[in-house]
Amino acid sequence: MIRHIVLVRFRPEITAAEKSAIYGELESLRELVPGFLGMSYGPNVSPEGLHQGFTEGFSIDFVDEAARDAYLVHPAHKAAGGRLVAALEGGRDGLVVFDIVV
Repeated sequence: MIRHIVLVRFRPEITAAEKSAIYGELESLRELVPGFLGMSYGPNVSPEGLHQGFTEGFSIDFVDEAARDAYLVHPAHKAAGGRLVAALEGGRDGLVVFDIVV
């Protein structure tokens, strides 16, 4: 299984409703991409204070690398990813992506 982890820094004016809509759009890809197992998202709740400004994030579990790769090139992912990046501080500089094998 591949866990696709994304940490984000939303611009201050992005509302909770807009964040929820972005996450919902990403989560809807589960219906379009075979092997997309599930998604979790939310604000950072770590007490360590090491978030470096990345105050929210999400993870998506994929059955394997092929499913993750299909998600990455899917047109609906490109659209949802563009909406996400537009809502972040510094655009693409406002996110970190990290995948691990689980």
